Amino acid sequence: MPPWWPDLAGSWIFYTVLPPLPGPPAQFGRIARFAPLVGLTVGGGQAGLWLLGAALDLPVASLAALVLALGVWVTGGLHLDGVIDTADGLAAGPRRLEAMADSRIGASGLMGALLVLLLKGGALLALASLAPAALVWSAVWGRVAPLLAIDRFPSLRPQGSGDHHRQQRRSLGRELLPAMVLLGWLAGLALVQGGTTGLMAGLAGVVPCLLVPWQLGRRLGGHSGDSYGACVEWTEAFSLWLAWLVQLHWG
Repeated sequence: MPPWWPDLAGSWIFYTVLPPLPGPPAQFGRIARFAPLVGLTVGGGQAGLWLLGAALDLPVASLAALVLALGVWVTGGLHLDGVIDTADGLAAGPRRLEAMADSRIGASGLMGALLVLLLKGGALLALASLAPAALVWSAVWGRVAPLLAIDRFPSLRPQGSGDHHRQQRRSLGRELLPAMVLLGWLAGLALVQGGTTGLMAGLAGVVPCLLVPWQLGRRLGGHSGDSYGACVEWTEAFSLWLAWLVQLHWG
């Protein structure tokens, strides 16, 4: 196995509930850099479920619900939990860290989770047959966003799980290398299958990928493991809508 395989195996274990990868024992050092590859698996599974359901003539609304449920299940609700805690923290003002650490769900956290799920569901309904490709792109962009947050913002909880990612990171270019290779492959595939419009729809996810971690980091004064999860979910939601917007005007 290549020397980076244990980190990939650790990323697989940390970010999903799927069976462990074969090979050497997993390590949990620089796992964040491989999260986009995990996202490819999650988004690919969601796309496959959508295509299967479409072949069985399931209603689009049912497909959207099934796909969202699969995404929550495969990730163990890890990122959605981050949305909930981050929303509670944003609503708590100076007590944000206390609110984010509280295991109880506040009204703001509940509304945050509902909003992100509704936005994703609405985008999938609008995308319809274009949803499978958009699901893959959004899952990858969603997991690139935390890499930017890790690099650019201080940790809200020193010695916490989020700080572990900062302590283990290398230069941003090295951390982004697996994602850049993956995005290049997706771009080539989009050009072959969907032409320029498909490529633009996929690449539109770079906008929320940049803006979501910046906005959350600015408002919170830094990032934590919770806000990294929120970056994933909100970037996915906005990426889906931007893909629809590109397809609407240039498709």
